[in-house]
Amino acid sequence: MQTVTLLTDPARPTLDTALVESLRNAWGGGVARWLSPGEAAEFEVPAPPRNLRDVWEELQRLGVDLAVQQAGDRRKKLLVADMDSTMIRQECIDELAEVAGVGAHVREITARAMNGELDFEGALTERVALLEGLDEAVIQEVLASRITPMPGGAALVATMRAAGAHTLLVSGGFTAFTGPVAEAIGFNEARANLLESEDGRLTGTVARPILGRDAKVRALEETAARLGITDSEVLAVGDGANDLGMLGRAGLGVALHAKPAVQALCEVRVNHGDLTALLYLQGYARSEFTAAGR
Repeated sequence: MQTVTLLTDPARPTLDTALVESLRNAWGGGVARWLSPGEAAEFEVPAPPRNLRDVWEELQRLGVDLAVQQAGDRRKKLLVADMDSTMIRQECIDELAEVAGVGAHVREITARAMNGELDFEGALTERVALLEGLDEAVIQEVLASRITPMPGGAALVATMRAAGAHTLLVSGGFTAFTGPVAEAIGFNEARANLLESEDGRLTGTVARPILGRDAKVRALEETAARLGITDSEVLAVGDGANDLGMLGRAGLGVALHAKPAVQALCEVRVNHGDLTALLYLQGYARSEFTAAGR
């Protein structure tokens, strides 16, 4: 059996009962279960629908996300999440670059790297070099004034932790940001790159080895092994090309508002929902969210 999940933007909960019932009937599904009225619903079908891709594209035009997974216990024991443009709305290096006066150039490099057009390590090294001489104090200013959480992140982490899951924030960005972000959202732990500095100013270099695509996969593997769980019990979420390795390795890999090259390679894509979509994909109802996310 397969579980079909339909969801939309919780800020505009417009998932229509008629649409859910029409699709359920067309695919010979079981009784629909509403995870949140107007926002998320699921039902089971005997096998993956043959016209899934066509239906997915049509629903995208209606502002509805659609995913089909193996039925059964879908609740994961480990969350591995990217940070930039995933758990927060921004790319931290782009925000630092704005303050340094090289914002447009760095944003262009970031966009190309995240879409897989550039080597991640080379692109990161090039962008960090442009920050040479920047006062370290700017990092705290950027954190306070420019960094905002992605909606639903606190609910996702708090609810999974309340259910016994471990949560890991793993970023190709910098520890100066992942530490405060992980603490604010409630992650168990975080891994990222270290921006090097001297006498209170950035040197324009990043400590080696650089944490990129392969390191994210290793972080998933090492943490799962430490917890004594399998890859099938892992949920990974990200938006850029350097997330593809961990998205493919996890039992449930979710491309969240992802770059085109990433969406093209991922089965589960969330383009309209927020981070609470990852709870609905695991079968959680909104009534089961912890107080932090209600």
